[in-house]
Amino acid sequence: MTDSLAGRGGGWYRFRDTWVLPASPKTVFDAVVDLAAYPLWWRDVRSVSQVDEDTAELVCRSRLPYALTVRMRRDRQDEREGRVRVLLSGDLEGMLAGALMAVGSGTRLEITQEVEARKPLLRKLDRIARPVFRINHALMMRRGQNGLRGYLRASAG
Repeated sequence: MTDSLAGRGGGWYRFRDTWVLPASPKTVFDAVVDLAAYPLWWRDVRSVSQVDEDTAELVCRSRLPYALTVRMRRDRQDEREGRVRVLLSGDLEGMLAGALMAVGSGTRLEITQEVEARKPLLRKLDRIARPVFRINHALMMRRGQNGLRGYLRASAG
C-alpha cells in the first residue's frame, strides 16, 4: 500500500489492497457492483442512497470521529473482463478500481484507489495525521474484506 501520489500536493493518496474471497469471480463481481448491499456486510458503510442509474452516495464512518460522504459514479463495469471502476466525488475525489481474477476455488480482488481528500478536516490534518489516516484506511479495508467473506459464505449456504 502506497500512501501518496508522486508529484501531487498534500491530501492525495494511493491505496492498493488485495482481497482473497471464497467465491467465484462472477459471485464476487455481483456483490461488488451491488452498492445498495454494502451496509449488510461492511459495517463502515453506514448508508447508501441511489442518486441515478449510475451514481450512488455512500456515507462511511470507521473508528475515527468523522464521516465521509462520497458519490460513486460508474465509469466501467465489465463482468467478462472482471473490471470495475467508479469515479469519486464529495469528501474524496478521484477513482476506485477493482480487478477480479480466479484463484483456485475463489477470487482475488485487487483494489486501487487514487483519491484527493476534499473534506476540510482531512486536508487541514493531512501533514500531521497522514499515518493515522493510512492505518484507518487499512483497518477499514480489512473489515470490508472480512465482511464480504462472511456475506459470500452466507449467500452460498
